[in-house]
Amino acid sequence: MDLQVAGRGVLITGGSSGLGFGLARTLVDEGANVLLVARSQDKLDAAAHELSDAGTQVLTVSADVRNPDDLQGAIDVAGREWGKLDGLVNNAGFHTGSTFEKTTDDEWQADFELKLLAKVRGIRQSIELLSKSDAPAVLNVLSIYARFQPNNSMPSSVYRAAGVALTGGLSRDLAKYKIRVNAALIGFIHSDQWNRAAAAAGVSVEEFEAGRAEAMKIPLGRGGTTQEFGDVAAFLLSPRASYLTGTALNVDGGLSMVV
Repeated sequence: MDLQVAGRGVLITGGSSGLGFGLARTLVDEGANVLLVARSQDKLDAAAHELSDAGTQVLTVSADVRNPDDLQGAIDVAGREWGKLDGLVNNAGFHTGSTFEKTTDDEWQADFELKLLAKVRGIRQSIELLSKSDAPAVLNVLSIYARFQPNNSMPSSVYRAAGVALTGGLSRDLAKYKIRVNAALIGFIHSDQWNRAAAAAGVSVEEFEAGRAEAMKIPLGRGGTTQEFGDVAAFLLSPRASYLTGTALNVDGGLSMVV
């Protein structure tokens, strides 16, 4: 299937590694231009180098999405380079999980700033550029914990659930601009976090992921790959998904018991 994204421009926060990079790889392979946003310039440079053979434009901006000025600066780069924005991907974030009793006010606030308010600001600051596209789309990368909350998932699961509410509400509020807003709810998918966890446990990444998949009873019997996520996410962003908005799609190998 031709996703019809050739020549289109997509901004991806948290785009230097993991899920964001997997999506960037799919998009550039399909001929799209990408703007990768992350805090580490070294990681951004490495990601851009790896994607450079695709023959499309790969831009990078070092920014902290929790800082409104940083976020606006990244969006301004898209405006200068492309004159519009065809896709915005709110992907920056990492898993946090603790007991309710042990989660401090500062931890609640920090998670709120990263996992919810940064999305709100990024979308609001991008409306003008998105509205100049003939098929604009926003994708919020969330977690299946938005739909069911296991033990010790505070504060992450609360703000992931808020992200689903944001997705649904904005799909209606932004329809007047023809902006589609969807979410991808991920389960156990390979990321740098699992690399670090495997190293801490003294096992290989393959052993770690196999053990986690078995313990979590994932129906497909394994963790997902960043490329599998990227393929789904690219479709949701593409004009081929032109009648999908307000959708929160599980990308989890069947792990979630809530559709």
